[in-house]
Amino acid sequence: MREPRIGVYVCHCGSNIAGTVDVEEVVGSARDLDGVAVARDYKFCCSDPGQDMIRADIAKLGLNRIVVAACSPTMHEVTFRRVCQDSGINPYLFEMANIREQCSWVTEDKGKATEKAKSLLGAAVRRVFYQQPLETRKVSINPSALVVGGGIAGIQAALKIADAGYKVYLVEREPTIGGHMAQLDKTFPTLDCSSCILTPKMTLVGSHPNIELMTYSEVDEVSGYIGNFKVKIRKKARFVDEKKCNGCGICQEKCPFKADSEFDAGMGKRKVIYTPFAQAVPNIPVIDREHCVYFLKGKCRACERFCEVGAIDFEQEDRIVEVEVGTIILATGYGVFDPTPIYQYGYKRLDNVITSLEFERLVSSTGPTDGKIVLKDGSAPRSIAIIHCVGSRDKNYHEYCSNVCCMYSLKYSHLIKEKIDAVVYQLYIDMRCFGKGYEEFYKRLSEEGVFFVRGKVSEVTDEAVNEEEGRLTVVAEDTLLGSIIKLPVDMVILSCALEPQPDAEAIGRLFNVSRSADGFFMEKHSKLDPVATMSDGIFLAGCCQGPKDIPHAVAQGLSAAGEALSLISKGEVEIEAATAVIDERICSACQICKLVCPYSAISFDEEKVVCQVNEALCKGCGACVGGCPGDAISLNHFTNEQILAQMEGMLL
Repeated sequence: MREPRIGVYVCHCGSNIAGTVDVEEVVGSARDLDGVAVARDYKFCCSDPGQDMIRADIAKLGLNRIVVAACSPTMHEVTFRRVCQDSGINPYLFEMANIREQCSWVTEDKGKATEKAKSLLGAAVRRVFYQQPLETRKVSINPSALVVGGGIAGIQAALKIADAGYKVYLVEREPTIGGHMAQLDKTFPTLDCSSCILTPKMTLVGSHPNIELMTYSEVDEVSGYIGNFKVKIRKKARFVDEKKCNGCGICQEKCPFKADSEFDAGMGKRKVIYTPFAQAVPNIPVIDREHCVYFLKGKCRACERFCEVGAIDFEQEDRIVEVEVGTIILATGYGVFDPTPIYQYGYKRLDNVITSLEFERLVSSTGPTDGKIVLKDGSAPRSIAIIHCVGSRDKNYHEYCSNVCCMYSLKYSHLIKEKIDAVVYQLYIDMRCFGKGYEEFYKRLSEEGVFFVRGKVSEVTDEAVNEEEGRLTVVAEDTLLGSIIKLPVDMVILSCALEPQPDAEAIGRLFNVSRSADGFFMEKHSKLDPVATMSDGIFLAGCCQGPKDIPHAVAQGLSAAGEALSLISKGEVEIEAATAVIDERICSACQICKLVCPYSAISFDEEKVVCQVNEALCKGCGACVGGCPGDAISLNHFTNEQILAQMEGMLL
């Protein structure tokens, strides 16, 4: 091994580091360390002049190892590795000391910050002394993509990839694509017809030659790694032959039985053989096995008798389809908070207390009342209260803001005023109108005769203050007036939170994607990589990553598609070299490493009776190294010698 000639560079990071750490003292301490050939400080090491300075020193001084003391490696480790590689130094002979997040940002004591920075830098220098050159590998990428979820984000992502000429498998668990957007009447702030925007996109998906649409289907199993995923998809039995069905609708017309409509949020009925709504894509019905009289009692089969093309097939079973893809986009959407536990609001206990999604269907021209806003007895309400933040910004349920509740609540005011002559109250905590044109929409509504009450609602009761004024009473604190008020109303709309899908945990395990504390899928980096995940090749789009409005969901769908296309278009991808290695000579086949690996990167070879590491899946986390009782596993770039040297350097 050549004698180490280490270059040390300490970054000021403007005043982020230099404001708390004595940079010159840190540089001076580095000059006395073994193997250090040069030590410098610079205002911004990550800038082009900073990188050029490092390149020049490598060429002039013959440096063969580099240490940069600056910010988090998450930010700029790749930057400086590239500088090393361009200058002929193996990128794994670079080490970064984090003296910003781990030092200058956590204390105001300049003396202590400087001492800690010196220790962190000493540890990095000592460690880089023992680092070895490693070589990355490349794997080919299958030029096709899987999009899971057929809402607007998934639709947009699928269309973008398909338009680029690549194969897309779009999997949706419901009988049709469209997601929650298909249930909406109009969209804020422009009040465009939701169906008018969405339906053309749905039609494009259904007819696109590069999209294989798999509705009424779910992903059962995922294996493989970036560029080479193998996915098993369960196509649930529709009991209707998709190839024969022409979508004539006679089967639905002749079916004598009905069930609650999920699409209408349970406010209307649909036939037992049904398509969720008229513009469904594909326009192929599904038989609801749970409510079908034939499956329950062995009778009826009216749909089969009247189907002229013989598309009804009661013997149909679920079938598994296996596909291979290079990249995956999760766009599984969101669930709507069930306000039943908030007993004081009276949902499902008091008549005419409804959720936001139920009101969307009530006000829609395709809804159960053909768009008429009516009470349960069929009369028009004279006054309506809209309660914000139901389940949001509440430590008992969801502490986060759901982003869209204020805006769709304002939209409801307009729709109500547009259709009926009613008094409308908006009961809010804070009005959050954050998007383009949103504040203007708020001002427009404030001029339409809507009453705004700033305060938290304590309860909704059926003890009417005055029967002539309203059948329900909303009790709230008006924080602007500083008093308790009672509002007599006929209808209460609960603006419910957006929350993770009920099976988000299971989906996360299936795709090996982490979730944040609020239950939504966690992105790789909230600012620098907002659609990627820690599982390479798997991306996020739409509300599965967090609550957002339609424009932001569409933007994220396009962003995820762009990330997927950037991988597919390369044809191959580099695999990280810092991976685990199993010494097969001493592996006892206990398989503990396989159990503790969070990335499913370890498999058991039945013939050799040893465990093996899939380097394409391994992320170098080290869990297997710590778990192996026989010390049969080592970690490239994190050897015992390197870690011990780092500890010694910290203590010098």
